[in-house]
Amino acid sequence: MAPPLPGAGTGPHADSDTVTAPLARWARAAPGRTAIDDGTTRIDFATLARAVADRAARLDAGGAPSVAWAGEATGDAAPPSGAPPGSLADFLVDFLAIAASGRAAAVADPDWPAAVRGDLRRIVAAGAHSAVEPAAPGSDFYLGFTSGSTGRPKGFVRSHASWTESFRACLDAFGDGAAQPVLAPGRPSHSLFLFGMLLGLWTGGGTVVQPRFSARRTLDALRAGAAGCLVAVPSQLLLMLELAQRRGLAPVPGVRLVMISGARWMRQHTPALRALLPGARIVEFYGASEASFVAWTDADPALPDTVVGRPFANVRVRIAPLDGGDPGAAGTAGTAEGLIYVRSPMLFRGYVEGTADAATAVLRDDDWLSVRDVGHLDADGWLHLRGRAQRMLVTQGKNVFAEEVERVLAAHPAVRDASVHGLPDPLRGLQLAAAVALDADGAAPPSAAALAAWCRARLEPYKVPRRIAWTTGAGWPRTAGGKTDHARLGGLLQAPEAGARGAPEDGGPWLRTLR
Repeated sequence: MAPPLPGAGTGPHADSDTVTAPLARWARAAPGRTAIDDGTTRIDFATLARAVADRAARLDAGGAPSVAWAGEATGDAAPPSGAPPGSLADFLVDFLAIAASGRAAAVADPDWPAAVRGDLRRIVAAGAHSAVEPAAPGSDFYLGFTSGSTGRPKGFVRSHASWTESFRACLDAFGDGAAQPVLAPGRPSHSLFLFGMLLGLWTGGGTVVQPRFSARRTLDALRAGAAGCLVAVPSQLLLMLELAQRRGLAPVPGVRLVMISGARWMRQHTPALRALLPGARIVEFYGASEASFVAWTDADPALPDTVVGRPFANVRVRIAPLDGGDPGAAGTAGTAEGLIYVRSPMLFRGYVEGTADAATAVLRDDDWLSVRDVGHLDADGWLHLRGRAQRMLVTQGKNVFAEEVERVLAAHPAVRDASVHGLPDPLRGLQLAAAVALDADGAAPPSAAALAAWCRARLEPYKVPRRIAWTTGAGWPRTAGGKTDHARLGGLLQAPEAGARGAPEDGGPWLRTLR
């Protein structure tokens, strides 16, 4: 287990109102403590603070604009921090330097197709300006991206205060376990893992990072005592459990806290996770890139599947009826099911102009915000989540909008229509499945591999359907208004792998799985 951390997780953190402010404090109080460990390079807090300050000064001297892409801010001019250029440790130094200089650090996803990357760079550059003020609680520090339905990721902007308040909420709710060294085994382009990395640096616990998740490396790091807090998505934990069972691995007792988010945790696996990590408190939290923390609970298999927890202490929740009636009062128990609205000091600033559309953007009502999730509060204060109002799917802890994948499939020369759905998957939560209507021209249909390759050239890997079924355009089910009947196709895709057809009495279409 990691040694106690003097001062971490205690007090009001009065000198910590920006994400980067505590670096100087930890450089004085614990200069030799490991701040960042990426498995190859270790950077202590004293070295980190110097490297961040030096890079921030170089940004100022070079007249960098108000938004800079993390990992690229200083290039060959970067001062030595012990981290190889291009490494995840070096990326974090760059990110922190941008934020400390009063700028916002934009984080790219390495899986973006070249066209998407170029488009977003032009949009971000157009919105940047030359005037830069010193970092302050209300100033922007992070420009991240979340998937959208238009084929272009949505850019969202966060202020320092929105994340420092999230760090405080984490410590208040989860205790000193959240002030331990944090292992965040994923890319910083996923805001959950970036949050875990910065939490460890803000509390002084330090962070252990992996540029690409490995169940073996994660368990090895935990067993070696490198981290006392693990931030993970459910699919990662399931892979760790499978590995431990297959190899008969002994329990890992040194972990104090496991924080689960990014997708629904299947609580029937909680006893096995407790057996593997017997010293850990296992918590799951519900939130969004735009809202940060909303609700949390200790993982309990006895809870109803729809429960996502009780609101954090600094969060207020109200339910707006779907029929447009008067919304319930904040925190009102037993409110009818409707859109979940939240109010807290952790909300995002807004979207990057030109990346969000009205159909999928959050809803705002004064200082209340909804990400269009539907649910209710029960009489005991539990928040229940019914689902997203739109057809959003969550796979591997990431959001996928069905419409985006459908448009890419329908652009294939042999495809006339497409309908994308999520099928239950014990590892990913959901796997993407697609039904496509092919041109009935007598030509051999494209293979599933060919359609998957078509998607991979235009989408991030996690958005590529893992199962594709087909029919001819003539048998494609449609609503009375002539639109694709997605509900019916979703039911057909649930049928056995060999193929399915609609009810005999209505002459429904055959769906055959492409090979």
